Amino acid sequence: MFKNFWYAVEFADDVVAGKPMKVKLLGQQLVLYRKGSDNSVVAMSDLCVHRGAALSDGELKGDCVVCPYHGWEYEPDGAVSKIPAHPDKGIPRKARVDSYPTLEKYGFVWVFMGDLPEEERPPIPDWSLIEDTVNFRAVRGSFLWKSNYERILENGVDVAHTPFVHGGVFGNREKPEVPDYAVEETEWSCKISVELHPPKSKGLWGLINPNKQDLANRPPVKVSNTWWLPNMILLEIDTPMGPMKIFDVNVPIDEETTLVKFVALRGFFKGAWADSDAKRRVFKVLYEDQAIVDAVRPELLPFDLSAELHVKSDYNATLYRRRRQELIDMGWSVEGNTIVGEGPARVEARVIPSPARKLVPELASAWNFKEVRSRQILEGRAHPDMTTAEREELDAEAAAASK
Repeated sequence: MFKNFWYAVEFADDVVAGKPMKVKLLGQQLVLYRKGSDNSVVAMSDLCVHRGAALSDGELKGDCVVCPYHGWEYEPDGAVSKIPAHPDKGIPRKARVDSYPTLEKYGFVWVFMGDLPEEERPPIPDWSLIEDTVNFRAVRGSFLWKSNYERILENGVDVAHTPFVHGGVFGNREKPEVPDYAVEETEWSCKISVELHPPKSKGLWGLINPNKQDLANRPPVKVSNTWWLPNMILLEIDTPMGPMKIFDVNVPIDEETTLVKFVALRGFFKGAWADSDAKRRVFKVLYEDQAIVDAVRPELLPFDLSAELHVKSDYNATLYRRRRQELIDMGWSVEGNTIVGEGPARVEARVIPSPARKLVPELASAWNFKEVRSRQILEGRAHPDMTTAEREELDAEAAAASK
């Protein structure tokens, strides 16, 4: 999982005024809420610096969120502005949590999880088609996976699996070959476009769709898949009835749990009467994928490209893995932002640094929740009951962290 990216974490109209919302992203709990002054969205660490209560269980007071445990009031920038138990005392310098930049765009709330200044942040992709209500009708939904988001992303842009996992829906077992495809690459994305032979249409689509003839006479359909780092996909299908475009974000709750949020556009059957069928078809595909991906081993992508076999049709996934390794080499993995508790249990939490840690030098030492792995882990100081192998693992982590 990676920091220093914009993440679409929630549909914008699901973040309602007057009510804090809990969101988990990259293994870290966040609280989202709308400010009373201008209705803009705030995203901050959902962990009161005092005794660890969840701010999302509290209430809103103007632009502040109030901790439910002791009533501490947090400003939108994450700083505590009131401690009710000691109203006449000064506020401790470390009474603050990370607050992250937010944007509302294309119907989503986007949160920037990292400490890069604005001019260095990777861009949000252009998903302006979502807002085209003249040419398209949209449905949206959410789908929870017990799988790693990168496995789901690779599945989403994999052309070769469709005849076998989605045969009869939009995959065709009569012709599983993947022809050569066009590739468009940018620093942050990869798009492939290919012509595939569709299966015979069924039901209502079969009555209207003219492609009921045999395979030899059935016209091919253009299909495009695009991924954007670190977790976004667009599937485009030029059906005989009109275009379909499915945008989805694979929200990494943690390493093994992913919440997919999708917006599916169609340029045909644009009446509300067709919405339920359009949504049903998306969920059908998701359930078919889930049955396969939830059983894939290893659960996480290997770091070594040679650990799994790759063929020509895997080009876009292989490129994703190469770019992923570049991000790891840049230090953008969230592994270094894990707080490890003391004692044999070593319970972990994650706190990703916000831009204020770099942009406001006078606050450099004002963070109670450090942005690096606990010192006793980095320095190899282990619990006395640890095995030799466990101690060696800690030493290896410390050595890697010091590079």
